[in-house]
Amino acid sequence: MTQHQNTQTMKPATAAKKLGVYLPATPAEFQEGVVSRAELNALQAEPPQWLADLRRNGPHPRPVVAARLGVSIAGLARGGVTEALTTEQIDALKRDMPEWLRTERATQAKVREESARLKEKKAAKAAAEAQDR
Repeated sequence: MTQHQNTQTMKPATAAKKLGVYLPATPAEFQEGVVSRAELNALQAEPPQWLADLRRNGPHPRPVVAARLGVSIAGLARGGVTEALTTEQIDALKRDMPEWLRTERATQAKVREESARLKEKKAAKAAAEAQDR
């Protein structure tokens, strides 16, 4: 008996998200087709020029913009950034450091500190429970 392996495919939007690129900036053939798991793996392993250019110069999707600015996606929205930005635009925001960006970065730093504190507390509690056993 032979097994037939089904080829896993995904919509272009899903593939773009996994590749960290802004779908409307991808080539038309990428946007109009479906992407198999093997094709996605090949794109990740050896990115074609268009993918390398998009990753380097943008426009970047909001999660990438948020990460590069050191803020949350909600922070971007609060700052009025709702569209994709290029690397040049992101660098300009970092240079100019508007008030909203300073505020959101500070907020994000507090969130990270609190997460680290809670993680430490949880680890200490687990260690104490293990010692009691």
